[in-house]
Amino acid sequence: MFGFFSNTFDSLKNAVSKTAKTLVGNVVDTVQDEKEFSDFVLEDMEDLLISADLGVNYASELVDNLRNQTKIRPSDVKNYLKTSFLETLSKAGDTKLNITDGLNILFITGVNGVGKTTLIGKLAYQFKQGGKKVLVAAADTFRAAAEEQLDIWSKRAGADIVRKDKGDPAAVVYEAIEKAKNENYDILLVDTAGRLQNKFNLMEELSKIKSVIDKKAPEALRECILVLDANTGQNGLQQAKVFTEAVNLTSVALTKLDGSAKGAIVLAIAKELKLPVKLIGVGEKMEDLKEFIPNDFINALFS
Repeated sequence: MFGFFSNTFDSLKNAVSKTAKTLVGNVVDTVQDEKEFSDFVLEDMEDLLISADLGVNYASELVDNLRNQTKIRPSDVKNYLKTSFLETLSKAGDTKLNITDGLNILFITGVNGVGKTTLIGKLAYQFKQGGKKVLVAAADTFRAAAEEQLDIWSKRAGADIVRKDKGDPAAVVYEAIEKAKNENYDILLVDTAGRLQNKFNLMEELSKIKSVIDKKAPEALRECILVLDANTGQNGLQQAKVFTEAVNLTSVALTKLDGSAKGAIVLAIAKELKLPVKLIGVGEKMEDLKEFIPNDFINALFS
């Protein structure tokens, strides 16, 4: 759908190289030369998958499928993992951003420090490059300098912004929706606070913002995106569970995938929460925000 999200396989392969080593390389190297799947070999395999941040439940399921069967041999383990991972990603849902004609609201959530502001700036830039009229709502009014940072990113991207320093987040979103409707914007990116340490306040604030969108422009809400830092590993799964309680998440954006050995969290989230990853950050540049394409991701892991 979005030609302006340029994907190059080499950059993706480079970005997931550390994950490929921990998730695939170590397992294949340990298992493939064995004659059979003994309990000892399977325990080793399970430990390696868990240590690669695949998650205990998923790792156990993959290993249990190999017990007491004769079809798959240790030499086939690479193909077995590749097929299983692809199936998991396909079951999580469509990985294309849900963008149509008219106003599209993208509600962006995530804890502080995961790269939310940067992602919004890059997303705004990519949409602008695609010929869209873009507005940003600075609804993280709690964190010091959050609005200032978003303002800088918006200017760099060529997008407009609605901000009310230290104001009510829901009021910011209300005003932004009014502006977006009256001035025919294509995209409204809503930034939100991520104070996970105070779960109740977080839930209240996100719910209040969501209710404003539901009242003012329910038909325009296309995505509720959770931004996760790839380096958080299994902690990302816990964050996803909290935000799923607060808002009806539709997808995940994974930042800082380049250089992380914990990219298997993509698979853990797809398996546990049935949430598709739709965007990945693979570098610092504006163009380094990519569409997540499952086949490319898996091929990069296994090549």
